[in-house]
Parts: sequence; C-alpha cells; structure tokens
Amino acid sequence: MADKNDKSELSAEGKFYVDKQCIDCDLCRQMAPDFFGRNDAGHSFFTKQPSNDDEVKLCVEAMEACPVNSIGDDGE
Repeated sequence: MADKNDKSELSAEGKFYVDKQCIDCDLCRQMAPDFFGRNDAGHSFFTKQPSNDDEVKLCVEAMEACPVNSIGDDGE
C-alpha cells in the first residue's frame, strides 16, 4: 500500500501520488503518459492530477496495476 507520508515531492498537488517505493517499472507511464513523469532517481510521479471521470478512471487503473503498490489516492 502506498504511503502518503513518503510521496514524491515532485508529484502534482492533489488526490493521487506516487511514493518513493517506486521501482521504475514504467507501467504507469505507459498506461497514463499524460499523468506520470520520471525523476532523475528513477521514480515516477504525477505531473498533473486528473480533471474528469475518464482521467480518474485511467489513473485508478494505473494505481491498481502498479506491481509494488506505490501509487496512492489520499482522498483529497
């Protein structure tokens, strides 16, 4: 389970985040390239938050597919 206390400082402010347990598998960036970026340390982060239901669905699908559960939704 993702830890909101360990989320990437680069993540766009909002409900979704990626924590520092990310293993740089690239799955989220392939599934939702408009929402995920990669930092120099090899961790993904949210470049922007979803703004409509279809975008939220796409981010939830990426979150559910994450092999190490480093994508979270803090409910904000």
